[in-house]
Amino acid sequence: MELPIVQLPDVQAGKPKVPINLTRVGVTDVKKLVEIKRKDKRPIVLVSTFDIFVDLPSSLKGANLSRNFEAIDEVLEKVINMPVYEIEQLCGDVSKNLLDRHEYARRAEVRMKSEYVIKRQSPATELECQEVVDIFAESTAFRSESNEINVKKLIGAEVVGLTACPCAQEIMRDEAHNELESLGVDEKTIAKFLHEVPMATHNQRGRGIISIEVEDEEDASLEDVIEIIENSMSSSVYELLKRADEAEIVKNAHKRPKFVEDCVRTMAKNVVHKFGYLPDNSVVTIKQINEESIHRHNAFAERIATLGELKSEISQG
Repeated sequence: MELPIVQLPDVQAGKPKVPINLTRVGVTDVKKLVEIKRKDKRPIVLVSTFDIFVDLPSSLKGANLSRNFEAIDEVLEKVINMPVYEIEQLCGDVSKNLLDRHEYARRAEVRMKSEYVIKRQSPATELECQEVVDIFAESTAFRSESNEINVKKLIGAEVVGLTACPCAQEIMRDEAHNELESLGVDEKTIAKFLHEVPMATHNQRGRGIISIEVEDEEDASLEDVIEIIENSMSSSVYELLKRADEAEIVKNAHKRPKFVEDCVRTMAKNVVHKFGYLPDNSVVTIKQINEESIHRHNAFAERIATLGELKSEISQG
């Protein structure tokens, strides 16, 4: 005798007791292995963490979260057979897939974070070393009234570097000038010495962050973003250093003292130079956080603007 098939109730499809819309429903901290292909180079393998969301109308009690896992798995399986060169494009594919699977949703969001290893040479001895930077990508897919899906993407990175404080350095420069003057050194020699030998100051470990929004058919080079952040601070930092490298880094950093505000403005200028081809309505977010060495607080600066706004301000400077 065959037992009757029992249809379990679809609890998620029921009506909620409190019928309000929810902005985001989904899952966070989903870890996946992602392979990003590169032309004429070995592919990059990233251990990535995903957050994935859809909106939920007031008529539904819950979202079928298992579909979110299916969407990511399906897209990542495609990566094996189809070359993917940008992590923001990967997020865009997942967000589109989410809207296909959640027919009630008007909006889907995907966030991805990874650690990216880059090769560097120390400045004096050219010692080979590996540095780790944090990279991230986001995508938001919107369903229009005509059922068309539009996608916005974001690419970004966070890089650690070194900054030297200009204010304390100027105080030390004045002290050195006065001391040399009291020893009878002439002004021409003092000026030459102060020009050649950078004065002491306190340092900060800085964290520069840039994110750039792009449309579905556009892209921004992640390597360029990382390079812009590195070059905005007084010096890069390295995992492996010989004594000669340490001396070179300290000297170079003290020759390029920068406030936290200087770092953000330098990044903004170089973003305009490097990514001027993007539409003027592309939103750029730039942050710098300096972990102070002689204060208990940290220093912070930020600029959020469209690329067109940055172009206009910089051209008038």
